[in-house]
Amino acid sequence: MGSVRKLAETQKLFLDFRWQGRRCREYTSLDDTLANRKRLEKVLERIEADIKLGAFDYAKYFPGSRMLVKLGGAELEADRMKAGILMPADPNVQPAARQFSSQNSAMAGREVLMAATPTFAVFTEDWRAENAVLWRRTYQQTIKDIVMKHLQPAFREKSVGSISREEILKFRSELAKVKGRKRETLSPRRINAIMNVLGLILKEASDRYKFTCPYYNIKPLKIPKSDVQPFSLDEVRLILQTVREDYRDYFTVRFFTGMRTGEIDGLRWEYVDFSRRLILVRESIVQGVVEENTKTIESNRDILMSQIVFDALQRQRLRTGRTRYVFCTRDGTPLDHNNVTKRVWYPLLRHLGLKERRPYQTRHTAATLWLAAGENPEWIARQMGHTSTEMLFKVYSRYVPNLTRRDGSAFERLMAGGLASNDAVTQTSQEAIHG
Repeated sequence: MGSVRKLAETQKLFLDFRWQGRRCREYTSLDDTLANRKRLEKVLERIEADIKLGAFDYAKYFPGSRMLVKLGGAELEADRMKAGILMPADPNVQPAARQFSSQNSAMAGREVLMAATPTFAVFTEDWRAENAVLWRRTYQQTIKDIVMKHLQPAFREKSVGSISREEILKFRSELAKVKGRKRETLSPRRINAIMNVLGLILKEASDRYKFTCPYYNIKPLKIPKSDVQPFSLDEVRLILQTVREDYRDYFTVRFFTGMRTGEIDGLRWEYVDFSRRLILVRESIVQGVVEENTKTIESNRDILMSQIVFDALQRQRLRTGRTRYVFCTRDGTPLDHNNVTKRVWYPLLRHLGLKERRPYQTRHTAATLWLAAGENPEWIARQMGHTSTEMLFKVYSRYVPNLTRRDGSAFERLMAGGLASNDAVTQTSQEAIHG
């Protein structure tokens, strides 16, 4: 005989019954009140009646239950087939009538169990407010954009506890048809980002309201491997010789430190340590907003200045040393990366006849030049702000020669006089890269 009980940890009611020799517990978000107990007792009566008739369908009563995962699809299908061929306990009850009764009972039970969970829209707003303190301001905006543009239109009025795995998969398939900003449809990476936010919301809701999270065994889409396109040393020399003088040192630092766009645009003089020849990466600018925290914990790092970077920053200090930011506008405000990209970077590449590449490729260039010089992978990973050398070998594997050194000395030797003449640069580059 089943019973309606109270969970001590949450003070919420749950159903406790036996089916096919198994003890089954299904939790609800209902408070322990007399009215709620009576509601659940009626559901339990329907469940036990269906079990007695051989017509109980677990999936219809509890579509998001952990028991479904435990039993597995094949076993559940066998149970349903078995229930369809069993003779009813009451010979006057025909199979069709029994099935109709089972479906109505299951629907009624599901409505009781899910009714107390808030709508997706309400829960999501609470979830965002509770987690905002953990996120950077730019990431808060990213979450808001995903929720408002994609998730709310699809799930807004649905009870958060009633969303099924099938609905989630259907939603993902619909995302694949949405038009992207720079391509016909959303990229797999973007779809995965949207689905990740949905998964976080549903997992939190399931923990809070004690139902099985429907976001299980949903694997992310495969993302095509992006091919890095670093510049050769000859191309770097050509760019630095041709670029506007007021941006020459800016791109010199980018090419030979591997700093991200937000990191170099947000670099302040207080984080340039000439005495120890270090650039202290402590903050960045993202979407025009200064973030006091870097992209990741590992991104908070100290970059060793090579001689060419040291000289470039010394020259830059003569230009902007009285302002707050190392590289800035005439008004002392940080550079707008979109403006630099469109008005300086791309026109320069077109003028030189070089393949159009994002400024971010300067970061890849730094990594490949360090590798070509034979620097130690762990040292390079620290300079780049990577958690380990795994990313280094994964992204730049074909640029890895015999790696033996542990500091920046090999790179210094590669660069010494390397920008002085075409012949010297070409010879040094070929020797370093081809062995």
